[in-house]
Amino acid sequence: MSVPSYVVRVAENPADREACFAVRKEVFVGEQGVPEDIEYDAYDPGAVHVLAVREDGVPLGTGRLLLGDAAVAQTGADASVGSLGRLAVAAHARGLGVGVALVRAIEDAARARGLAAVDLHAQTHALGFYERLGYEPYGPEYLEAGIPHQGMRRSL
Repeated sequence: MSVPSYVVRVAENPADREACFAVRKEVFVGEQGVPEDIEYDAYDPGAVHVLAVREDGVPLGTGRLLLGDAAVAQTGADASVGSLGRLAVAAHARGLGVGVALVRAIEDAARARGLAAVDLHAQTHALGFYERLGYEPYGPEYLEAGIPHQGMRRSL
């Protein structure tokens, strides 16, 4: 079986952003039961969104990078630390390397903006995924949207 070809890019236009939000709705709201009214927030308009899209235009995954005050609000660190979040891969695209490609694209966007590190709130079932990508856990486990999470950070 051949692996479908896809690209990961920064979401630059309204259609790309809508594709990002559609994947988030499918994964977080549909699969995980996150209330839709908390899935989309005031940080979305100023975030850097990345989108993985198949060569035929089907969206496969998304993630976002918060910068500046928005990142500080999420990380509790200073403005040199970006906040990776809302990483979601559509069920039909899991196992294809899309999640890794999205994380690396977000890290590239953070580096391009001069950030020293990236912080994230990992669902605890995904700790191993992020650890394999160089993220280190810190602090206690906590609930976010009713789902266990763990803070993690990677220096760039």
